[in-house]
Amino acid sequence: MELVVVLAALAFLMFAAYRGYSVIIMAPVAALAAVLLISPSSVAPMFSGTFMTAMVGFVKNYFPVFLLGAIFGKLIELSGFSKAIVAAVIRWIGADQAILVIVVVCALLTYGGVSLFVAVFAVYPFAAELFRQNQIPKRLIPGVIALGAFSFTMDALPGTPQIQNIIPTTFFGTTTWAAPALGIVSSIFILIVGVLYLNWRRRSCVARGEGYASGPLLNEPDAVDKDHLPNPYLAITPLVLIGVANFILTRMIPVWYGDSAIVSMPGMKEPLVTSINSVVGIWAVQGALLIGIVFILITAWKTVSQKIAEGSKQAVAGAMLAGLNTASEYGFGAVIATLPGFLIVKDALVSIPNPLVNAAVSVSTLAGITGSASGGMSIALAALGEHFVQAANSAGIPMEVLHRIVSMASGGMDTLPQNGAVITVLAVTGLTHKQSYPDIFAITLIKTAAVFFAIALYYTTGLV
Repeated sequence: MELVVVLAALAFLMFAAYRGYSVIIMAPVAALAAVLLISPSSVAPMFSGTFMTAMVGFVKNYFPVFLLGAIFGKLIELSGFSKAIVAAVIRWIGADQAILVIVVVCALLTYGGVSLFVAVFAVYPFAAELFRQNQIPKRLIPGVIALGAFSFTMDALPGTPQIQNIIPTTFFGTTTWAAPALGIVSSIFILIVGVLYLNWRRRSCVARGEGYASGPLLNEPDAVDKDHLPNPYLAITPLVLIGVANFILTRMIPVWYGDSAIVSMPGMKEPLVTSINSVVGIWAVQGALLIGIVFILITAWKTVSQKIAEGSKQAVAGAMLAGLNTASEYGFGAVIATLPGFLIVKDALVSIPNPLVNAAVSVSTLAGITGSASGGMSIALAALGEHFVQAANSAGIPMEVLHRIVSMASGGMDTLPQNGAVITVLAVTGLTHKQSYPDIFAITLIKTAAVFFAIALYYTTGLV
């Protein structure tokens, strides 16, 4: 019965996410309903003492990253920099390489700090135009965007400022640059296999006589104006700045502060002590995003000034929604981890003898259930984070390797049909799950396979 309660809570949360209900509401409902069935008198204390404590702790740590990332992405959009980058990559690679062009553009934007959702809106008009020119079926666009935006630049490439690469830093005392060689080789694996698959799909569709308009065309974008775009080198500069600043700050913050930052003010009862090891990854990304934001404001003020008031409101709303969604799932994980039924689930997961495989399976499973990479990872780390660390330490596995595997696993099976990014890309492109999800799922399988490729690579070569 106790196991059934835990599984029912997870199933309810998955169903609610799939049906489009707010996770901010449904995560506490699912968690507290499970508590109600086990111990009715514990509902209120668990809500205040466990759910809200965990949720607020997550917001304290990560909301600034969500907010700064959303503002940066909105400024990239308002300034026209995103369109300039897309147009430039088309010229550099060639319009006939439509699939590779869109993958590269999505990768540049997301690795540069632009959110996955902003990248979808920025890239789609260009993707539609390129696919139409080359008579590539429109239904392949979501799979191409998924490869470029939802895979290796989200969590495999070292230094990526996406939240899936930031969350593990506070649990494992690592930085966003953890296991750089392992991450780069794994990213190359995902890119090569993914592009080969998508080009095979393109040839198969063309051989069957399919063209761009093979099927109803919905949400067709307007023609793209390429005559009044910012200089592409100027446009790509803030993306480069974020990467460079993140790298430098990651190394310099420990030099500036040492092991801990101690602040003592007259009004404080006791000094404020912050362990630098636990925040260096977050501070470095925040500082890098701030530098990127300031650069855009300085270089494109005339363009963005008329729209920045409304744009900033949209960015704040998006950041609050994304941040609270994940925080609510983190609170859900904290509550579920206390229930007796979860001990059975935990024992089953812990029974996997290999620490890295254990972490990968646990995180990927929960990401698939919740339909969220950051949400599934948050639940897994809230419930099993200490076990992952202990198992890795016992096996002599560096925390950097554990970070990279956990991060990559979060972006494995997360893109099941109920995933928010999947629903968004299908809505934007005017396509359905039936038309385009098989290709997204293929990228999901490739990304999941890459996690175990990385594990095998580590054990056979010791690559970190």
